[in-house]
Amino acid sequence: MSRERSKGIVGIFILVTVLFFIFILFAFYSVSQLREATSMGSDLMDRSKDAPIAVISIENEITESRKVVEMLLDAEENKEIKAIILRIDSPGGAVAPTQEIYEEVRRIDKKKPIYASFGSIAASGGYYIGAACRKIYANAGTLTGSIGVIMQMADLSELFAWAKYKQITIKAGRYKDIGNPGRAMTEEEKRFLDDLLAGTHQQFKKDITDVRGKRLKKDINELAQGQIFHGSEAKEFGLVDEIGTLWQAGRAIHKDLKLKGKFALRYLKPARKKFHFSDLMQDTEDTLATLRTKVAPKTSPAFLYQP
Repeated sequence: MSRERSKGIVGIFILVTVLFFIFILFAFYSVSQLREATSMGSDLMDRSKDAPIAVISIENEITESRKVVEMLLDAEENKEIKAIILRIDSPGGAVAPTQEIYEEVRRIDKKKPIYASFGSIAASGGYYIGAACRKIYANAGTLTGSIGVIMQMADLSELFAWAKYKQITIKAGRYKDIGNPGRAMTEEEKRFLDDLLAGTHQQFKKDITDVRGKRLKKDINELAQGQIFHGSEAKEFGLVDEIGTLWQAGRAIHKDLKLKGKFALRYLKPARKKFHFSDLMQDTEDTLATLRTKVAPKTSPAFLYQP
């Protein structure tokens, strides 16, 4: 019996080893195919790695600023790059990272021109960043604007009472549990949050008028009520400068700046870092944190447009 058991263990070990190597080979094959497909797409879109116009993409919800700012700094320091286009396709995001990107764009634009090209949507925080650029190009159908601030919370007190769920909160400071889903919000708390969002909204409007004030065709208070405009309408109101695609914008910039050589765009990507196990753990933690924010009630200001 022991001999048969030993043979069985050896057989299982060999099977696991073979499966492991098959998995490794499949993984290497998948990665190689992915790289090949990526390089093919890159060859089609980025015809010249030495092109003088750099494109930095800002996509999806804006939750952090580091990657975009790092690419902006790289483009700023690269003497071969003569102009930068921010390709924005975002519904907005958190206040602080949006403002951080905005400030870097304003600073760099003083010595190296930065333009904005809007994709499908450039709303709220996405528009905020675009407003920092010296010129904005948008497609005729780009969803543009949503200049406002939103904070959403849930009052689950009746649901908790129905479920006989009793929540106990211990706090120091009367506003510390503001937005607690286990109770209704007081009028004092509502006034506090109204003032908080009004201040943030005022910052939003001021930063837009600081750059685009003379180009706006309507009062900023009329345009900044959270409404969405299509690209053509946004141009009519002075929220964007020109109607055109990314490539039309690039060609116009290439001509206006009298850049040498054939027109091409250089697509920048975040710098790759060496893999460390700690990075994997951090990425996992960040992913879990993101999932928690998706399912939890929002209790912080965010420039969010939700179609």
